[in-house]
Amino acid sequence: MAARQLKDRIIEGDCIEAMRKLPKGCADLVFADPPYNMQLGGELTRPDQSIVDGVDDEWDKFADFKSYDDFTRTWLGEARRCLKDDGAIWVIGAYHNIFRVGAILQDLGFWILNDIVWRKTNPMPNFKGTRFTNAHETLIWAAKSKEAKYTFHYDALKMLNDDLQMRSDWTLPLCTGGERLKGADGRKLHSTQKPEALLHRVVLATTRPGETVLDPFFGTGTTGAAAKRLGRHFIGIERDAAYAEGARARIKKVVPAAAEDLMVTRSKKEEPRVPFGQVIEAGFIRPGDMLVSPNGKRARVRADGSLALGEATGSIHRIGALAANAPACNGWAFWSLETKRGPQPIDHFRREIRRAMATAPLSA
Repeated sequence: MAARQLKDRIIEGDCIEAMRKLPKGCADLVFADPPYNMQLGGELTRPDQSIVDGVDDEWDKFADFKSYDDFTRTWLGEARRCLKDDGAIWVIGAYHNIFRVGAILQDLGFWILNDIVWRKTNPMPNFKGTRFTNAHETLIWAAKSKEAKYTFHYDALKMLNDDLQMRSDWTLPLCTGGERLKGADGRKLHSTQKPEALLHRVVLATTRPGETVLDPFFGTGTTGAAAKRLGRHFIGIERDAAYAEGARARIKKVVPAAAEDLMVTRSKKEEPRVPFGQVIEAGFIRPGDMLVSPNGKRARVRADGSLALGEATGSIHRIGALAANAPACNGWAFWSLETKRGPQPIDHFRREIRRAMATAPLSA
């Protein structure tokens, strides 16, 4: 099946068999919330003897660690085949399984970038009082290979975090209230539905609008809902018909954001390189103009984009370092053009050139 026919589709069936039928390299990102193999024995009760509605689904039960490892290695291998060369994968788990998943990821050639601790604001208490309250889950973010040019919107995540660098510990609530899908009996449809806030952060951080996210354990469609809302596509695989139907109904209600609202704060590393000489070629600065530094040093601009400071000549960065008596210098941030109206930062001219480059029509 062509990749375009797979976009925004939920495939019902076994994830391994379904991924084997997908085209190679059909996904930009994989997000996986696999069975945790929680190895629960018997019912869990509260102090008042009421039964906790925990995870006792058949899909989470495996005969032993070997069978779980074999399953994990197989689905991860198929997910790897479905990923583009510069793609990445997220896998979420708990202490029951995440260490085994991490080892297998590395065995298969994935390159681990981060482990993220999702700290739950409202975790389930440890009713027996025999262990610490299990208040977090772990996400592993890994590139397909060490050489992969994976997507990461660092500056967008910094903006999301009130202009502070986003850390690897995320404090978010469990999925509750109106977001939690219910079955016909009024009980939660899926025992481990993830909050959309978690997927919003993952999708925003590591994909671009129009790209495709593959989720081999689609459940009630949290990945699909977040992807659609953020202008991405999804391929979901789910073997439980009730989960799949709930996901379809949920995603149908999602209204995607307008294209202009999907723009995020871009990293300077993503912007096109503009050499200082191009500023001179564009006429913003002329040979013979003087640049001034914060400490009052003045350098003359030469026709080839070099600066002259006394007997020394060189780039805006080299002469900036000399003027600042520092081992290195970002000349764009250091120098200003001397004008009758006062100093004007030279980076302003670079931004003007980049703006022109972004709006220039494509040639025929």
